[in-house]
Amino acid sequence: MILMKKNTKFTLAWLVVILAFSCKQAQNEEAVSHSESAPSSISDSTAVVSSSAAVERKNSTRKFVRTADIKFKVKNVAKASEAIEDATTKFGGFVTYTNLQSTINEEDHTKVSPDSTLVTTKYTVENNMTLRVPNTQLDTLIKTIARQIGFLHYRVIKADDVTLQMLSNKMAQHRSVSTEKRIASAIDHKGKKLNQVIDAEENLAAKKEARDAKIVENVALNDQVNLSTLTLQLYQDQTVKQEMIANEKSVNAYRPNIGLQIWDSFKTGWFILEKILSCLVVLWPFALIGSLGVLSYKKFVKK
Repeated sequence: MILMKKNTKFTLAWLVVILAFSCKQAQNEEAVSHSESAPSSISDSTAVVSSSAAVERKNSTRKFVRTADIKFKVKNVAKASEAIEDATTKFGGFVTYTNLQSTINEEDHTKVSPDSTLVTTKYTVENNMTLRVPNTQLDTLIKTIARQIGFLHYRVIKADDVTLQMLSNKMAQHRSVSTEKRIASAIDHKGKKLNQVIDAEENLAAKKEARDAKIVENVALNDQVNLSTLTLQLYQDQTVKQEMIANEKSVNAYRPNIGLQIWDSFKTGWFILEKILSCLVVLWPFALIGSLGVLSYKKFVKK
């Protein structure tokens, strides 16, 4: 009987251990399955931003014009812009455009005392940049820029194949040279009439102009092939700045007190009295003439 009890306890203990092990294994398998099925996070910016379209293939005969357009959020626009500019210079490129600016979203004025006001400004800092970098360094520069990304809005990378276009331009140049030689020879040997010579010269000038246009177009394409163009739009979260400023005093603050106003009024009245007395003194000849007239009237007219 005792042996049976011991065997029962031993069996129950093994069942508990096996059950716990099974639950643990099931949890591990579920975690592994979840991690395998979960999509990659966009926070892994280096992997998201990079693209095979930005990679220059070795020993390739194709000519690609590569461009990239990226918009993303950073912690600090000024520091991120400086880091991007340094990286661009490091990889043999240069900055052709940068526009760092702050846009005010909201501004509040709160009067905290008779002579002080609290100004609260909410603003967003952003920068639009255009970079040129050797096409062999485009992917490397993009991966370096990815370290600054906090949130990626979009990434557009283009690789336009211009091999046939450049070949067509070269062939057009060769044809133009051959035609120019024939026209020049005809002018020298066969052109006798003035009108014919003038028409031939104009035709020759047009051919040369067309050839020059193809040369310039190929030079521009070569520049775009050798140097890739990156357009960046970076910004940071809205920033709040608070500043205490002094209030402007009103005109009433400079008014004199009542005693000074009364004294000024008394002086003004005295000045008016002085002016009246001065005017009376100025009129003394008229007073004298009037007095003599009255005396003469009394003396002679009454008699």
